[in-house]
Amino acid sequence: MKIAVFCAANDHIDPDFFTLTEAFGRWMGEHGHTLVYGGADRGLMRTIGLAVHNSGGQTIGVIPRILSNRRIPDYLDVDIPCDNLSDRKDIMLAQSDVCVALPGGIGTLDEIFTVAGSHTIGYHDKRVVLYDMKGFWQPLIHALDDLEAKGFVRGHWTDFIQVAGNLDEVKALL
Repeated sequence: MKIAVFCAANDHIDPDFFTLTEAFGRWMGEHGHTLVYGGADRGLMRTIGLAVHNSGGQTIGVIPRILSNRRIPDYLDVDIPCDNLSDRKDIMLAQSDVCVALPGGIGTLDEIFTVAGSHTIGYHDKRVVLYDMKGFWQPLIHALDDLEAKGFVRGHWTDFIQVAGNLDEVKALL
């Protein structure tokens, strides 16, 4: 399975997120899954890339040309250059079977909602799994519940975005 992973490229975050991300990446690699991700050599992106690679999985990094002045990680099996962040999201979606969102910031939110929004209008049937490490996604979950309660979500947001509280739940959803 090709799994797109959206996550932070920041180094100064809760250390537990690195430990949990490494375990997820190890599981992916050990089970022959391919990682499709932003390809950065920082933060959780570095952690997931190294864990998948070191556990025998394939890594595909989709890297905007504007970032080409940064070092391309040597643990990437495939480097796909792209023009911009919109292009990156399109390529990641096309290259993957399912998407998993680890803790992240504005870019991760953008990726989650691009996939979910395009699913709602029928461009694809791929889903996003929020890996809710240490309750990270709870504020977003509450916001989505509120949007749905106010009638701003057609159907149920859980038709497009699923939530997993631990690695076993992530595995079950995948």
